[in-house]
Amino acid sequence: MKKFFSVVTMSVVGVALLAGCTTDGGAQSMPAPTITQPTEESTNTMTSMDLSQYITISGALGAEPQISAPKGNPPAELVFQDLAEGDGTAALSSSTLTVHYKLLTWSDGKIADSSWTSGNPATFPLANVVKGWQEGLPGMKVGGRRLLIVPPSLGYGSADYGPIKGNETLVFVVDLIDVK
Repeated sequence: MKKFFSVVTMSVVGVALLAGCTTDGGAQSMPAPTITQPTEESTNTMTSMDLSQYITISGALGAEPQISAPKGNPPAELVFQDLAEGDGTAALSSSTLTVHYKLLTWSDGKIADSSWTSGNPATFPLANVVKGWQEGLPGMKVGGRRLLIVPPSLGYGSADYGPIKGNETLVFVVDLIDVK
């Protein structure tokens, strides 16, 4: 039975990887969502949905992404999707990460924060950030770009946090630069 699930999982991942290949000179389009089995380091549940109907991400890996204002109602659960899969070291829940990120608020589509603005990536222990990152980044590999849609319960909850209003759904695009 375990062998059957491994074969099914590998088939789904292989098809998803092939679907993400482009021949248009590098223009980045939203790949089809992939379904990931939980690992020892990541016990979160991935919500699989066609995110392109809600949000569009463009821009080359390593450069500041452009994020469209989200449409419709936000998902109630954590949604994450690899926009570009890295080939380096995978993040663990115990890792210290160096990332570039951009944060947009779902309700108004405004940029609330971006490490690209300062020109300096952020470095932090994964255990010291919002729960949505703690659940959505383990397994991500260095060199990758991931979209995270974080519900309020895994973000800042009902409290205002700087420019972010309480009960806000957060949209992050994260480029993973280093894992220690």
